[in-house]
Amino acid sequence: MAAEPWFDEYMKHTFHGKRLSAIVAVVPEQEKKFEDEFPRYKLSPRKAERMKEMLGLGRHRIAPPEVCSSDLCCAAALHLIDSGKLKRDDIGAIVFVTQTPDYFLPPTSNVLQSRLGLGTDVICLDLNQGCAGALIGIMQAFMLLELPAVKKVLVLAGDTASKQVSTWNRVSYPLVGDAGCALVVERADPTETIHMALKMDGGRHEALIVPAGAYRHPSSLDTLPEIEVEEGVMRSQEQIHMDGGSIFNFTIEDVPPQIAETLAFSGDTHDTIERFFFHQPNRFMLQQMAQKIGVAESKMPNDIVGLYGNCSSVSIPLVICHHDGKDLLAKKKRVCLSGFGVGLTWCTMVMNLGPLDACEIIDYAGAPVK
Repeated sequence: MAAEPWFDEYMKHTFHGKRLSAIVAVVPEQEKKFEDEFPRYKLSPRKAERMKEMLGLGRHRIAPPEVCSSDLCCAAALHLIDSGKLKRDDIGAIVFVTQTPDYFLPPTSNVLQSRLGLGTDVICLDLNQGCAGALIGIMQAFMLLELPAVKKVLVLAGDTASKQVSTWNRVSYPLVGDAGCALVVERADPTETIHMALKMDGGRHEALIVPAGAYRHPSSLDTLPEIEVEEGVMRSQEQIHMDGGSIFNFTIEDVPPQIAETLAFSGDTHDTIERFFFHQPNRFMLQQMAQKIGVAESKMPNDIVGLYGNCSSVSIPLVICHHDGKDLLAKKKRVCLSGFGVGLTWCTMVMNLGPLDACEIIDYAGAPVK
């Protein structure tokens, strides 16, 4: 009998003897509330309340204009170092995952290597990934640990996506949040196994895109102005364009089969998985996903957008720390992680998580480093 496609050697990914040992997420101190923002979106109080309830809107964290994703990630890494939970000499590589880098060049990971006081032999890599970014960064870390000289990998994932959205965009701005995180990935007992599935479909890249501002369509006087594309939605060509219907269909139709396939690949069922930690686009999407894959909402948190916002690459670390931070310091849990979004990219991992050396969220009130 022929194997299913997801059992083909090309399609499945198994990592042995690796683990995620620490998670620190950092959010800006500045918090904005939907109830204060909705009047600018030309919404009646009734429509605003309906939108708030359906999407799970509430508060979101927004970085000041001068604060970059690297500042939030640097604060997370320094928290681990200053607390003694991570030694500089143990860091063999930095993987910086973001869609909001400091510069087109140089790579922001090189800048962070200097800011963190690390040696010049540390490998520095930048990855341009979004909602699945933390998982892709972890995958890259697993591969870097195959190098004997690399003892630990510091995955820094962060986005200040609020800089890519107009404050007058009622579709995107109430959802968006800014955050950064530091994840420590290291070797573990050889019997530890992580199962992973990853798919990418560039044929649908226009479903979520910033159309202008880089070299395909350079920044100009024509691409900068924000214009009203529909009632309550202001947007420029250098801000995020999202085809909401396509993204919703992708999330509901493409992602659940991958989750089922990864669970089968790892030999797990819904009963053996204690937590489903997924990217947090909004509450409605996650409720629909939970129904689609047959998972109780109590196992699959969906409230992060209403607490911090959709923080892109940091949403999975945030939901882990917010809901299970204390538990994971003391014990191990069998978890399923799934990220999905820009690219289009969708990625699922099944692993044992914990006990962790750190698993917390801290506020950022500092100034950026010049």
